[in-house]
Amino acid sequence: MNLLALETSTDAGSIALWRDGGIVERACPSGEPTGTTHSQTLLPCILGLLAEADLGCADLDGIAFAAGPGAFTSLRVGCAIAQGLAFAHDLPLFPVGTLEAMALASGGERVLVALDARMGEIYFGAYVGGVAQAPLVVLPPEAITLPEGDDWLACGNALAAYPQLADRLQGRVTRCLPDLLPAAAAVARLAAPRLARGERIAAADAVPVYVRDKVALTVAERLAQGGRA
Repeated sequence: MNLLALETSTDAGSIALWRDGGIVERACPSGEPTGTTHSQTLLPCILGLLAEADLGCADLDGIAFAAGPGAFTSLRVGCAIAQGLAFAHDLPLFPVGTLEAMALASGGERVLVALDARMGEIYFGAYVGGVAQAPLVVLPPEAITLPEGDDWLACGNALAAYPQLADRLQGRVTRCLPDLLPAAAAVARLAAPRLARGERIAAADAVPVYVRDKVALTVAERLAQGGRA
């Protein structure tokens, strides 16, 4: 079973190939310091990884992609490329939640995932055994409702970006992974059982999960926060 997975929720993009339980993952970054975008790098990365494996797109059995939340434009690029490949080769398509994949990659049983959403906010989710305990939210760190209990693992770059969040988690968290970012290998691990069960969605029905509706701060909002117009 050959499954291609794409992860473009952040600049630290990656792709992975699942082959009968084995996974090969490749970094496919954008932004600084490369000065490139996922729209420029993703497809060449995919073709390079498939060539290394001596496979073509026609040899794939399915495609998974990180549906979000994450950077708006990057999510759209990942979704569009996954849709295009799935449509062209009549392949099943599997959207996977970004925070769900991070929870899996953390290796924890009770996991708080906090991904920097920029604009002073955090994408936040709580997972027990891989199951979300509440709908995902995007909120300032001081407005997040923390779950009960004191034996959570916390992961995600918002832990370092927002010290006030780390302060609030003291007493609830036994371990922190502030450097953990979304990765394609975890996307593949979540999608592979769905492929084995024969699930699929139509390529035309795949959409990113933004959670947040607002893309950027207005000039007045940036000035109010001490930024520049």
